[in-house]
Amino acid sequence: MTTRSDLKVWVKDALRRNGGELKLIDVAKDLWLHHEAELRLAGDLFYSWQYDMRWACTALREDGEVEAAEKRGVWKLVAGH
Repeated sequence: MTTRSDLKVWVKDALRRNGGELKLIDVAKDLWLHHEAELRLAGDLFYSWQYDMRWACTALREDGEVEAAEKRGVWKLVAGH
């Protein structure tokens, strides 16, 4: 079953697929486009995945994989990740 930790991988994949930088809303759209079926089967995570997606980005920032936002609502991979 899909877990919160999977969202970290999915967020990074979404950023990579889109040139390393996306607006938050576009990350959500990408995750839904590529993982709708998994999200629908994720139990309670189905109801909280957009919140948990934000948690994933915070965790990626703490891990040094995503930059602190220069512009509000824009997520960007650190070069080399």
